[in-house]
Amino acid sequence: MDLTRHADAVERLLKGRGIDGYEIAVAGSRDLAIEVKQGKVDAFRVAEPLGVSLRLLVGQGMGFSYSTALDDASLEGMVEGALVAARVQTPDEHFTFAEAAASYPDTPWLYDPALPAADESLKVARALELERLVLAVDPRVKRVRKCSYGECVYHSLVRNSLGLEAAYSGTYNTCSVSAVAEADGDAQTGWDYAFSPAFAGIDLETVAAGAGRKATGLLGARTLATMRCPAVLDNRVAADLVDVLSGSFLAENVHKGKSLLAGRVGERLFSDVVSMRDNGLLPGGMGSAPSDGEGVPQRDTALVTKGVLQGYLYDSYWGRRLGARSTGNAVRGGIKSPPRAGAHNLHIEPGTADLAQLLAGVRKGVLITEVMGMHTANPISGDFSVGAAGFYVEEGEVRYPVKGLALAGNLLDMFGRVDQVGSDLRFFGSAGSPSLRIAELDVSGT
Repeated sequence: MDLTRHADAVERLLKGRGIDGYEIAVAGSRDLAIEVKQGKVDAFRVAEPLGVSLRLLVGQGMGFSYSTALDDASLEGMVEGALVAARVQTPDEHFTFAEAAASYPDTPWLYDPALPAADESLKVARALELERLVLAVDPRVKRVRKCSYGECVYHSLVRNSLGLEAAYSGTYNTCSVSAVAEADGDAQTGWDYAFSPAFAGIDLETVAAGAGRKATGLLGARTLATMRCPAVLDNRVAADLVDVLSGSFLAENVHKGKSLLAGRVGERLFSDVVSMRDNGLLPGGMGSAPSDGEGVPQRDTALVTKGVLQGYLYDSYWGRRLGARSTGNAVRGGIKSPPRAGAHNLHIEPGTADLAQLLAGVRKGVLITEVMGMHTANPISGDFSVGAAGFYVEEGEVRYPVKGLALAGNLLDMFGRVDQVGSDLRFFGSAGSPSLRIAELDVSGT
């Protein structure tokens, strides 16, 4: 897909407009979504969005506009819109564009030519096979609520008046399934998914087994007496906690007093077995790319090393405003919004312990595999109170499933009590974590 001609067309319209700088972003993709139900295709959708966005600097005012129509009249309207916005914007000396980069990191795994080349019948077959595999996991798995295959072939270009030109293409595909297990009048749902830039990178049997195991695992769950005990959080739950914490690493939130990490660089805030980084170049990562939303090279940034806070994440604006360099952390939520600071692949670095080793240290405690309402946690204070389900553990062995639990505490307190880190790092969106063992946690039951 040739995006440069669209950038050229916008650039021609900017000549002689009395502007002090510009940034043009062009993005296009081909998106495919397939859903199957009871051995038949339930939905098949293809979309090919293409659009351009523009940021203009006039004096110290920054204006933004976009267009999903690429004819001259529409682009002319976009330019006029950005000009008007720049002129009415409150002046700010820190508005800036990214400097041109000498080179960009090599990410050959980002684009798999086999994905767009594969026949669509193969992709339908993949979704149908996933449904079949889930139903074969266990006779108690009675039905599949939703089973889907999705893919995207995408292209991105950013060009600005400082001579920057950043362009790349990528692919990814996903499979997800939600299964329902029933036994003795009880019904439980289990969900799992896989993501890969490569068409051959997804193992359907692993996805099916994960969803089936989660659905059947909680059948016949009991309640538990309230206790303060060791707890193992599986990687999905731990990743949810990392996701809540992610906003606290953004320089904008630090500056605005919306971060529980503000002003604490150099302090030991986490357990010394916890190290965290945001790696925008992680092979196979959902947020990986050679450049960020402004065209700055992405990189691997250490944020917490053995419990000690190392720093924050910056885009160009917040870097300039706070006297730091951009860490390549500008993200775009699509063509319709300007770039803003965000994490790419924020995660806790994995340890060496498998699940059995994490459980071995638990005399009486819980393995938490599900939390409900983590989005209600307070990202500024770190306080949370959420519903949970999982398993009662005794002498290192999983004894029976439990539900109706409530977990309450503070994020930093909890991360400070991590005494062992698992080896099973997994990402759920831009946040990832291995399973974690917490020395003590308040678990409210009956």
